[in-house]
Formats: sequence, C-alpha cells, structure tokens
Amino acid sequence: MAPIVTPVQTHADVPQKTTVAIIGGGIVGLSAALTLAERGVPVVVFEKGRVVAEQSSRNLGWIRKTNRSPQDAPLAIEADKLWAEMAQRTGSNVGYQQNGILFLADTEELVAANRKWLEAVKDLNIDSRLLSSDEVARLVPGSSRSWQGGLYTASDGYAEPTLAASAIARAAIEKGAIVVENCAVRTLATSGGKVSGVVTERGEIACEHVILAGGLWSRKFLGNLNISLPSLPIIGSVLRTAPMEGPTDIAVAGPDFSFRKRKDGGYTITQRAAMSAPLMPDHARIGLKYVPTLRANWRNLRPSLGRDFFSDYALTRKWKDGRISPFERTRTMDPMANPALIQEAMDNLIAAWPAFKTAEIAETWGGAIDVTPDSLPVMGSVPNWEGLTLATGYSGHGFGTGPAAGQLAADLATGAVPLVDPAPYDIRRFG
Repeated sequence: MAPIVTPVQTHADVPQKTTVAIIGGGIVGLSAALTLAERGVPVVVFEKGRVVAEQSSRNLGWIRKTNRSPQDAPLAIEADKLWAEMAQRTGSNVGYQQNGILFLADTEELVAANRKWLEAVKDLNIDSRLLSSDEVARLVPGSSRSWQGGLYTASDGYAEPTLAASAIARAAIEKGAIVVENCAVRTLATSGGKVSGVVTERGEIACEHVILAGGLWSRKFLGNLNISLPSLPIIGSVLRTAPMEGPTDIAVAGPDFSFRKRKDGGYTITQRAAMSAPLMPDHARIGLKYVPTLRANWRNLRPSLGRDFFSDYALTRKWKDGRISPFERTRTMDPMANPALIQEAMDNLIAAWPAFKTAEIAETWGGAIDVTPDSLPVMGSVPNWEGLTLATGYSGHGFGTGPAAGQLAADLATGAVPLVDPAPYDIRRFG
C-alpha cells in the first residue's frame, strides 16, 4: 500500500491563462511553484492524479551530498541550505533532521572508492570524512560485524516524504500558486514557433512558459512530441517499522541494507543493493544506452517480465490533444513492494544489527523511479522548443535535491540567474 500523505486542499477551477504552467505535482514541480509564487510570478501546477502520490512520498527521505556525482554535488549543496529553512519557509514541520549519513565499507575496495570520491569533490568543501572501524563502532554501536570503515557526512540528513512535499504545496498555494489535481496535461500548444499553452483534459490554458516535472511520465509526454528522453523505470521496495529503540539517529547505508530514524519513532528500511527492474517495451527501444550502467550495476537489479510489460504496452505512444492520454488511464503509478526484497532487507539488517530482530514491520510499499543512462537529471531547455523547460529524470535523487532542483527550474524558465550551472543536466548530452 502507498504511504499516507498529508492532504492538500487544491483548486477546483482551472484558470484560462497563467505565466508558467508546471506539469507534475511532485516535490520538484511544487518547489518550482513555491519559488515562482514567492517571486510574484503567476503559476499553475497540473497534476494528473493527486499531488505527491508517486515517488515524492515513497522515497527514503535522505538528503545527502555523500557519494553524489561530482557534477550533481553543487545542486545537493544548495538543497541543504533550502532544507534547513524549509520549516520556516512553509510554516510546517517537515521532519528535517541534520543527523548525518554514514556509508559503511566492508571491503578495501569500498574504502578505496570512498577515498576516490573524496578526492573528486575536495574543491567543494563538503564536510565528508573517512571513518575507521573503531569510529564506526562508536557512532553506530551494537553491530555484530566489524566494518573496514565508512564515509560520514555530518551535515547530511533526512526529512519525511509524506510531510515535506505536501507542506511545500500548501505554502505555494498560500503565496498565490494554483494547484489543480486530477487534471492531466495531454500536450503543448504552440504559436509562432514557441510554446503558448498547455492542452489539458479540461481544455487549453494559455501560458508563456512550461516546466515539465513529470517524473516517470515525462518520457511518454515528450515522446508524443517527438522528443527523445532516455528514461527507464526501476522499483524500490521499502518498509517502515513501528516505533522502536534503535542504534542511532544517523542514517546508515550498508552494503545490502539501509535504515534511518523516522519522525514517528520507527525506522525506514530498504534492501539498497537490489531493485526490481520490470522489463518494458522501452528496454528494446533505448536499452543500449544503459549498457555501461548495466555492466557496473547488474548485480543490483532483479529483472522480470510480466504484467507491467503488457500494461505499459497497452498505453498508446501517440495521441491527439482531443483524445484520452495515458496519464488519464493511469492516474497514479502504484507498484507493489517485492516481498522477497522486504525480507532480504530485514534479514541483512538483523545480521548486521541484532537490535532490529524485535522490529515490527508496520507497512511496506513500492516506488517507481525514473532512471537516466548516467543517473543525472535532465534540466534545461529543449532544442527547437522555445518556452519549454525540463526538470525530470532524477534517478532516485529527486527528493533530496528537490527544493534546489525546483528553484533551478524556476530560474531557467524565467531567465533568472541559475542557482547552479545547469550544463551537466542538458538533454543534448544524450545525442
């Protein structure tokens, strides 16, 4: 089942025009809306289902710089600053805790990889440091294993996905943004060679600029416009425990498990070394772009061919603006958790920290993650599509960098000075 999200009172009516239209009511789209509303820019968010009902509320809640790609680390650094002020900015407790994140190393190879990452980001002044085996034991006591060491960043942290994006949505609405649920955008309207509006299931709405923050659905939306966005899905399986005493408030990533303390007193846990990878028709179309990533990560994927393939195949790839779109046929992507991965997560964690042997599993869920070939998001303009800004493809990092990614998207859409250099995120890197 999906986690219960703090509800948001959205708008029933759709305006005839706005300055910026945002497609997608996840954390990135809502953060962009909040930024624009704070700047006095009229903005409307269109969500095909319910806001934050997909991956924005199903992720682990981690907010980290640790082990980020050096190209992506500047965005994560800016996100830290925005998360620190989020409670004041939204007037809500979003569960943000700067309790640190620790990546454990059980081999010399992992220690060497951590050292290599530190060297790559040394000019960014991130407070990450290598820990010895004894330091790991002092920070996270009670392990039955002796670790080679760890990579620890005290300024990393986490927030509650079921609270945070909803709080951002409410704050955006209070500051003038319009958020419309159950209203899918089918396509874009153009005039004079640039985007002039969005065509929704309730009609056309004029606008000067569009931000596409559609997550997993962005590839289908762009494909209907003959724009190629390489993106494939993987499914994470997550559980939360009932409130319990645990070894630490630090978020911990082991080789085949992770855990972090929740605001409700329980822990969010996953098997971080394994994700379900349902085979889709798109694997045949763009799978070759993922060969380098697959070679490096094939042990972490559990491929399957089944109902997901045929459900996706049944969704049309091309449609007219007057026809029902795939986004209306599937309002919310709601994958089931993989029971085997849930059991693996608990078994692996208990083997490392016996304190979790008494943990009671209160809830499990699945979340669909859109992954690009290089695991970096796609943000910026699209050649030959003036007035369209992409903010998608976050590859499992969207929640942590969401506030900064949304602000960057708002900057790019309005011609403001960008929060960070957007060059690494340009869609043209895929050819």
